[in-house]
Amino acid sequence: MQPLVIDASDISSWVSRLWWPVIRIGGFVASAPIVSAAAVPSRIKAVLTVALAFLIAPSVPVPAELSIFSGVGIMTAAQELLIGVAIGMVVQLAFEALTLAGQTIATTMGLGFATLVDPQRGANTAVLGQLFMVFAVLTFLATDGHLVLIAVLAHSFHSLPIGATRLDKGWLLSVAGWGGRIFESGILIALPAVVALLIVNLALGVVTRAAPQLN
Repeated sequence: MQPLVIDASDISSWVSRLWWPVIRIGGFVASAPIVSAAAVPSRIKAVLTVALAFLIAPSVPVPAELSIFSGVGIMTAAQELLIGVAIGMVVQLAFEALTLAGQTIATTMGLGFATLVDPQRGANTAVLGQLFMVFAVLTFLATDGHLVLIAVLAHSFHSLPIGATRLDKGWLLSVAGWGGRIFESGILIALPAVVALLIVNLALGVVTRAAPQLN
């Protein structure tokens, strides 16, 4: 039985194959819903990043000529980080639309002053917005949305290969366009409740104007 011989080139190849998935997955974990929350410890995020990299790395095509310590390698690392952040941010924007809808409804109802510290952001947000966010997270997990999101992340290494992708202005504008959809989606979600509350307030205003004694 021959002993297993491992030289420096093998270690360098293994580190390179794991390094590039870690960069993209790390950006994804830093911006994706649920795992990017301030309440999640940094150690858990790091372990999750490395674990996903170990699972996805064997199927990731990595150019053999791409060096970690070269100028091209540094630019590629920044690009991979940006891709991971963009993938997680697009999904996060859908949850932000629900939070915006809850805050809009709460303001219309006169509950804008009812705020609590949101563990997702570490800042005060309307209680109704947090309620919408809790329902969205539970629905997301119940429908295996987190598994679909991980599958999309793994597929991105083939649709956007490492070192072979050049992010153009159109790609960046499409990601920025999703940011504008926060307000569009939030208003559309809150529109039925806002219209109903507006009708109720209008009816009460007419009634109290016609019969001031009802106050």
